[in-house]
Amino acid sequence: MVFLWHNRIISIHVLYGYFFCKSDIFCKKNIIIFHLLIIIKRVIIKTVRFVFENAIEVLKLIEKHGFEAYIVGGYVRDIYLSKTSTDIDICTNAKPMDLVKIFKRNIIIDENYGSVKLEYKKSHFDITTFRKDFKYKNNRKPSKIEYVNDLEEDLYRRDFSINTMCMDKDGNIIDMFNAKKDIQSKTIRCIGDSNEKIEEDSLRILRAVRFACTLNFNIDKKLDKSIKKHIKLLENLSFHRKKSELNSIFRSNNYKYGLDLISKYKLDKYLEISKYKNIKKTSDVLGMWAQLDFSSNYPFSKLEMETIKKIREILVYGKIDSYILYKYGNCITLTVGEIFDIDKKEILDNYAKLPIFKKDDIKIGILDISSLLNMEPSKYIRDILDEIEYKIIKGELENSENILKQYVIEKYGDKNER
Repeated sequence: MVFLWHNRIISIHVLYGYFFCKSDIFCKKNIIIFHLLIIIKRVIIKTVRFVFENAIEVLKLIEKHGFEAYIVGGYVRDIYLSKTSTDIDICTNAKPMDLVKIFKRNIIIDENYGSVKLEYKKSHFDITTFRKDFKYKNNRKPSKIEYVNDLEEDLYRRDFSINTMCMDKDGNIIDMFNAKKDIQSKTIRCIGDSNEKIEEDSLRILRAVRFACTLNFNIDKKLDKSIKKHIKLLENLSFHRKKSELNSIFRSNNYKYGLDLISKYKLDKYLEISKYKNIKKTSDVLGMWAQLDFSSNYPFSKLEMETIKKIREILVYGKIDSYILYKYGNCITLTVGEIFDIDKKEILDNYAKLPIFKKDDIKIGILDISSLLNMEPSKYIRDILDEIEYKIIKGELENSENILKQYVIEKYGDKNER
């Protein structure tokens, strides 16, 4: 399965080659792009194999010391779906202190939840001990855990069947809860009673929506009813988690399905978002946040909020002209261009044609203007420079020292004398 998966990645090279060979715009530039794509894909394949091989070594080392160990969850699911992943979780009946004895270094323990973070040959793995969870607090985390020695019991505590598949050191997939069947029928189904699962952890509501969206699966009828019944539990969920799940939905090419599910279950009230139904996809997820209204409780960094603010300013302005390109740069405007359906090449070409890219590019400065007008530098002088800057950007003034000096003298010289 793993090698078939890698071959699927390699086949993408053929598709890119086919596109460029058939394209009327095939040229030297496209050849360079094509070779860059090949290099990138080779790096991805090498990284994927590197992480997987290291994970198998970790399993073998744990088993060498008399314990069981398996790759578990999303990675195995993604392999079965022929998707690329380097995020590998491992489960074992070895306790955290046993793992410390085995690996000795580059390992961090979280005894509260029976897990460790391991760095092994520059690969990072989360390893959890088989466990049973007791009485969740705040509809989020177990108040107590108990180590068990049974893989099936450990898997039963997990959320959805599709996340219960395991892989042993020989690459065999273990499926105790009909995950393959649910994947084939494209169904998100809880393990055990769906009401109990959501009551334990309200995050599972958003995870169900996110997996349905990113995998294009349907939500099981029982789970559907449980989500509707317990929707209010989302009030207990942190905005950090809400933001994380929404980011995953926004990044999906199938994001509209995710938004439809948010609307269907009326999650927007508890997510504290609005005006989200018609947002457009952008490469930068902040471009999607900028199109909707959201609560100030969301934990955006200062830089993220500044980016959102700038995107919104351009959206209000309503177009991308030379002034916007100059003021906001091509990174922000490329994001807005996706919302306005403007071709990326057009934006980059127009940006490259700007007469100046920063104020320092103007051929005269504040001191030059002050000297021409026989005045001390002041806000008045700065305002003149701002006007010159704007006129250069709009193509109304040539960025030539002589022309700019003449403009200052003719427009402001007489006023200064008066």
